Amino acid sequence: MNRQVIADFRATGGRPGGQFEGIPVVLVHHVGAKSGKERIAPLVPFLDDDRIYVIASKGGSDTNPDWYHNLVANPETVAEWGTEKFPVTARVLKGQEREDVYAKQVAVQPQFGDYQRRTSRVIPVIELERRAG
Repeated sequence: MNRQVIADFRATGGRPGGQFEGIPVVLVHHVGAKSGKERIAPLVPFLDDDRIYVIASKGGSDTNPDWYHNLVANPETVAEWGTEKFPVTARVLKGQEREDVYAKQVAVQPQFGDYQRRTSRVIPVIELERRAG
């Protein structure tokens, strides 16, 4: 499924259809923490001015998604937004900063509140900080 979403994203300038019709999508490149393999995850971001955040919800699963572990292990990476591709540093938010961004995401997309209620883990929020490059 990810291959098709990625292909659609690139073919449409960042506006894939299907289940992502009308929903913002960012492509986050990541390197496997164990495998070292390069991968790309299409993710639904929270956008706040020029800041991009991704939520490691995994649909409310009790475990974090693999891409999260990969970004923690290898935070210097690349993101694609629209037709733009740029270097980023993945930064895991903590404390009140995490709480504030997660609450804003829930206000925009309420399913993220459902995801948090389904699990006992605190769902991580990661900022993709643009780097010069």
